[in-house]
Amino acid sequence: MIPRQSFCVLALAIAILPTSRIFAQVQTEVPAVVPGAQPVTVEHIKVHGTALEGNLEGDAVDRDVFVFLPPSYAKETSRRYPLVYALHGFSIGAEQWSHEIHVPKTIEGAFAQGAKQMIVVLPDSKTLHNGSMYSSSVTTGDFEQFIARDIVAYIDTHYRTLPNRWSRGLVGHSMGGYGATRIGMKQADVFGSLYIMSPCCLSPRPANPELEKALEAVKTPEDSAKLPFSQRAQLASAAAWSPDPKNPPLYLDLPTKDGQPQPDILAKWAANAPLAFMDQYVGGLRQYRAIAIDVGDQDGLRVDAGKLHDNFDKYGITNTFEIYSGTHTSKVADRFQNHVLPFFSRSLCFEANCR
Repeated sequence: MIPRQSFCVLALAIAILPTSRIFAQVQTEVPAVVPGAQPVTVEHIKVHGTALEGNLEGDAVDRDVFVFLPPSYAKETSRRYPLVYALHGFSIGAEQWSHEIHVPKTIEGAFAQGAKQMIVVLPDSKTLHNGSMYSSSVTTGDFEQFIARDIVAYIDTHYRTLPNRWSRGLVGHSMGGYGATRIGMKQADVFGSLYIMSPCCLSPRPANPELEKALEAVKTPEDSAKLPFSQRAQLASAAAWSPDPKNPPLYLDLPTKDGQPQPDILAKWAANAPLAFMDQYVGGLRQYRAIAIDVGDQDGLRVDAGKLHDNFDKYGITNTFEIYSGTHTSKVADRFQNHVLPFFSRSLCFEANCR
């Protein structure tokens, strides 16, 4: 039996790859080519993150962003488009995420099957310990504002978008699903539709002295790079949720110290758990045109995903919830092509003056 204090971190590790080894890059099923699919244009750009300036980890402030422009974009030069911002998971960046969801192929397939044409944006949020948690921290930088403000402002300025919340969708998988949940709740004035895929980290976590004992010896990025998945995930969470500018060299506090739980740090972690804080954002959640949640039936994160759905239902927040046949990653490309993009095709506004 897995000890209760270890379950949250290990569930994410097991969910991502149900074998004895955890890989940064996983293989996902590739959807079949859709006949008649037209090519989209891929642009790899850098976006400056004002919200990331001065972060104590020294993480990059100019971030990689992949922009996928629909087939009609170059020809219909007066046309404006809605957008979908797609957030990657822990241990990968935007480029690896593009391989996992097999874009641009899946975007082209979705359009060929009838989804309305839109712009798709993949921003990179990988950090020193392999993931930002899409949170606000002096240690990592404010990735919540980077996604909701810096990226959105840049894309609206440099591309022909429909610059209103009703024409913006937010989706994420795993850590990105947590990001879509967190940012979706707290930045409801920016986005109009949400799709939450296999979200991690929804529940408050108890202390884990055994896991964190080894982390107290980590002093350099090289030390961190040698750690297994679960320990790096714990450091990333601490950097995001319990930053400490007075605690170099990692500028973070762990939930335990010298084997003893630190209640004040545990309280900070609990304050970053969506199942604990969603009650504060019910009003914003009710403003969304549509919210969808999905998770595989063999995914260790399915229980908390179900709890998120139940909490939405409790407050009368309209949402759909699907448990499909698959692991944490096996169907992510299929879901993106055949479920995520069609969902946004139905729920986003494709006109100039939507309300």
